[in-house]
Amino acid sequence: MSLVTLKINNKEISVEQGTTILDAARKLNIKIPTLCYLNLHDKKTTNKPGSCRVCVVEVEGRKNLAPSCCTAVAPGMVVNTSTPRVIAARKTIIELLLSDHSMDCLTCQKNLNCELQELASTYGVTNLKYTGSKSVAVKELKNPSIVRDTSKCILCRRCEAVCSQVQKVGAIGPINRGFNTTISTAFFEELNNSACTLCGQCINVCPTGALMEKDNTIDVLNAIGNKDKFVVVQTAPAVRAALGEEFGIKEGAVTGKMVEALRELGFDKVYDTDFAADLTIMEEATEFLGRYKSGENLPMITSCCPGWINFIEKHYGNLLNLPSTCKSPQQMWGAIAKTYLAEKLGIPSEKLYVVSVMPCVAKKSEANREEFVNENNNPDIDVVITTRELAKMIKRSGLEFASLPSSDFDTIMGESTGAGVIFGTSGGVMEAALRTAYEWITNSTLEELDFKSVRGLEGIKEASLVIDGNKINIAIVNGLANAKNLLDNIEDTSKKYHFIEVMACPGGCINGGGQPYSNEQYSLIEKRMNALYSEDANKVIRKSHENPEIIKLYDEFLGKPNGEKSHHLLHTHYINR
Repeated sequence: MSLVTLKINNKEISVEQGTTILDAARKLNIKIPTLCYLNLHDKKTTNKPGSCRVCVVEVEGRKNLAPSCCTAVAPGMVVNTSTPRVIAARKTIIELLLSDHSMDCLTCQKNLNCELQELASTYGVTNLKYTGSKSVAVKELKNPSIVRDTSKCILCRRCEAVCSQVQKVGAIGPINRGFNTTISTAFFEELNNSACTLCGQCINVCPTGALMEKDNTIDVLNAIGNKDKFVVVQTAPAVRAALGEEFGIKEGAVTGKMVEALRELGFDKVYDTDFAADLTIMEEATEFLGRYKSGENLPMITSCCPGWINFIEKHYGNLLNLPSTCKSPQQMWGAIAKTYLAEKLGIPSEKLYVVSVMPCVAKKSEANREEFVNENNNPDIDVVITTRELAKMIKRSGLEFASLPSSDFDTIMGESTGAGVIFGTSGGVMEAALRTAYEWITNSTLEELDFKSVRGLEGIKEASLVIDGNKINIAIVNGLANAKNLLDNIEDTSKKYHFIEVMACPGGCINGGGQPYSNEQYSLIEKRMNALYSEDANKVIRKSHENPEIIKLYDEFLGKPNGEKSHHLLHTHYINR
């Protein structure tokens, strides 16, 4: 492809034809502000940029200012990104956006993480220059996962782009025209009654507080302060890979510091969801081997991602025989905690209060599913908070996270293997299952534990494995658009998949809707993935079926995988919605 040479702020650069001014400027490390522009994990802009005009620049010979995000470079072009005219225009645009914006910044969850707020500060907006009518606001507060507040929406349409193009769900989009335009579901339905899967990717890309997770930190603090409650917490594998980012630690898992922080916050016991990930493999691998031998209900599809389960229930009700009947690790952990753990600790199950820390907002909704309660109508999981919410709690407590010592998880349900920790990244569930399935099929020790063919951030990965003469065709899918493509072609006889892993979020749980905000999303996803694989490699035990606490759980309580008791506690059913 031919190159185009131009100057930006008197710096010459040659870029490929078709490159935008914005991308060319970034190659020179020249910062141009944006709001509607969206750069996702695959490094592709998926929305239709140019609507907010915050990124305008001055191009010599052009009468009007040019939106840099959608203006292609041209030979000999001379661009200036910070002239007085440009700065004045950007300030006016920000003032106009604020004229129709809710101004409760100090009480907004997005305070100090709001891109509009940051730009207003940068460009010296200290008063409301434009006043008058405001558009009618809609607030949706009852959803257990996502809070919507259109009074804070700036119509950037980034949420629409990620929902329609990245996830292919199309749950939200613009309704009405002109001043009455709003972003909503069809017919203004609540999210639960729409196509929404509650994956939370819209939250991750929203530049303001128009879309946020439901804040449950007060519920957790109230429980910790309640002397009649024994409060335990479980933490998902992806949380440890990203929590450090909130405290300036951008590489490596912060497992030990996280555990110590949770103890300092007042939890009575701190446990690892990785234990339940190992438990999931015991049940799921057993279920898969049974299906594979019988040839029924294949391909089996993993069921640990609630966003994915919402998706198949709402969009592919005719395929509900394919997902594994296993509950997710979160729900398995809760079910065992309210029975086996309560008995071990000598605490009545109704007094045990279970908190989950998850990278995912859909986990909040999952914990509220009516089938996940015991005989006493006591939920398996009492409350779920995200990685972001845990970071808030740590900051409020005054803890110096980076200086905390490392602590170990509590025993009984805190021991885990390397197979459990890699659940947090795309391909991890499949790899963990294969480590166990191989040894169960062959009755021999698997020496090479790294199934590298299932690793990576590609949207769809395929592989075929021959285990003891049995050919197993597998697929690993992340992102609901890719899941849709696979499901639409699932009857393709040339594929004949046997086992499929699906994660709703691009990259898997490490990029969940409750993870820390970042403008360096793609590079951080890779770092989070590598952190989990590194923790796996450093584990003494790396196969789920070798976890001594799992073995003890079956010996003392469950009996055998997919047995009567384990099926009652650890398996579920799905609903055509």
